[in-house]
Amino acid sequence: MTSVPPQSPTDAREAFFAARRAIPSSVDLSVRIGALTLANPVMPASGCFGPALGRLIPAGELGAVVTKTVFGSPRGGNPAHRLTEIRAGMVNSVGIPSRGASGYLAELHPRYLALGVPVIISVGGHRPGEYAPVITDLRGAGDAYELNVSCPNLDRLGTDIGSDPDAISAVVRAARESTDKPLIVKLPVLASSIAECALAAQEAGADALCVANSIPALPLQPYTRSPALGNVIGGLSGPSIRPIVLRLVWLASRAVQIPVIACGGIETADDALDYFSVGARAVQVGTANFGRPFAMVEIVRALQERCADDEVAGIRDLIDLWRAQ
Repeated sequence: MTSVPPQSPTDAREAFFAARRAIPSSVDLSVRIGALTLANPVMPASGCFGPALGRLIPAGELGAVVTKTVFGSPRGGNPAHRLTEIRAGMVNSVGIPSRGASGYLAELHPRYLALGVPVIISVGGHRPGEYAPVITDLRGAGDAYELNVSCPNLDRLGTDIGSDPDAISAVVRAARESTDKPLIVKLPVLASSIAECALAAQEAGADALCVANSIPALPLQPYTRSPALGNVIGGLSGPSIRPIVLRLVWLASRAVQIPVIACGGIETADDALDYFSVGARAVQVGTANFGRPFAMVEIVRALQERCADDEVAGIRDLIDLWRAQ
């Protein structure tokens, strides 16, 4: 029996382009996030895409790219192991290492700009007052800022900033004073009321929400029953969390008027359409990128083809068509 050699990244890239259908030029997938217009509603989740991936996929076909979270000062990550697979996703405990604002500007931002699509910079902090200084230190870089309020709140130990509407308000108000660029607030899953947190972000001046981050989890090694991660606790992501996040997107989108960007287990165009049907305006793809680097571009093209096949102008019209049936 003759064995088939594994596909190299170059072979996979060539096969991907060989299978490409012509993209219908008449389909409008554009979406507005505050003052920012994206050509389509598909982008990577923070921490799940680096500029090096632009050498493998046609990143110019994405609506935007989202950077790994930038903190004010350089910081290391969590101890190994940082990642483990489960049956329907993965659990990571990377710990968000960061080069700091100055390191990001010097080493990473030019590489993101070279991709030719809007750059959304994820900003982190461990106190509500730490976000605005990072935006100031970024000196206007980026087309929008995603405020990662899923970080632990060191001013109130045992809570995440994003689970407290008052802390969310403080973060967004200070950030709003620091920039006139669009602000996206990335909310955690374990908020006591996603609607209250969403409203707090909107009333404080946010232009959009991202719902949601990974779910805290504790994976164990088989047989030994010891923690699989060096930090013990990690974040569960992938298709297993999609029904949970669908509910949160539905609740958040009913509570606010600003756009909701869905993030949670999106692997295909049908997954994205599920989120659009419950109120999302855009989607972020995370875990799928690790196993299928072309996933985001495949989703964009499939959405265009679906709209063309159903003879509608864009995603909103496609959703309206379903609801009318």
